[in-house]
Amino acid sequence: SIQDKNALHLYSINGKYLGSETLKEEVSDMCVTGEHIVTGSLQGFLSIRDLYSLSLSISPLAMRLPIHCISVTKEYSHILVGLEDGKLIIVGVGKPAEV
Repeated sequence: SIQDKNALHLYSINGKYLGSETLKEEVSDMCVTGEHIVTGSLQGFLSIRDLYSLSLSISPLAMRLPIHCISVTKEYSHILVGLEDGKLIIVGVGKPAEV
């Protein structure tokens, strides 16, 4: 975060700069899973982005409270979201029939 500007920067394993994406929120936690980056923000948004393009895969989900931590299950079937008030939100991943 520099001068109220937040961004994700993408680098190769060898340190080559690949790109960046400016963010509207302040990221509080991040998890890289497979080909996606899952981020939680202090503004209460859960975002899922493509790992290579950094573009949003779906519209951010509003949790209405600051997100303190996120985790993804081994099977990539659910996202666990810890909120500021101590609640644990479980978000199903995939099509509604699969969830």
